[in-house]
Amino acid sequence: MSLSIRNQLAGTVTAVTVGEAMATVKVRLDGGEEITAAITAEAVKDLGITSGSAVKALVKSTEVALATGPVENISIRNQITGTVSEVAVGPAMAAVKINVNGGGLTAAVTADGVQALGLVPGSAVVALIKSTEISLAGA
Repeated sequence: MSLSIRNQLAGTVTAVTVGEAMATVKVRLDGGEEITAAITAEAVKDLGITSGSAVKALVKSTEVALATGPVENISIRNQITGTVSEVAVGPAMAAVKINVNGGGLTAAVTADGVQALGLVPGSAVVALIKSTEISLAGA
């Protein structure tokens, strides 16, 4: 199946905590970073997700926020460090490509945000992704 979601990071499930309706799934990405996805308990069952399962973490580029360093005192658990590899700025929006351990991410942010953060190729960044914005697919 082909998807329009460009951010597809391969990894292995390290833990699954299932509640009545929702579950949290911890995934160690191939590059070593650990992320958490919040998906439905039904999806965990339907996909057969268990510790050790190979998965792909899928994230729309519009759900990736950027910071120039780690952010403290925030509920967003997923903070992935990387380096800007490309910035394509339009009149209102920009696509920022980021090299991270084990792959790449693209963030769709405002042109004003790119300017305010001074993002250029080579800039160190942290990609911030809410766990509820990460979908999982079998690898």
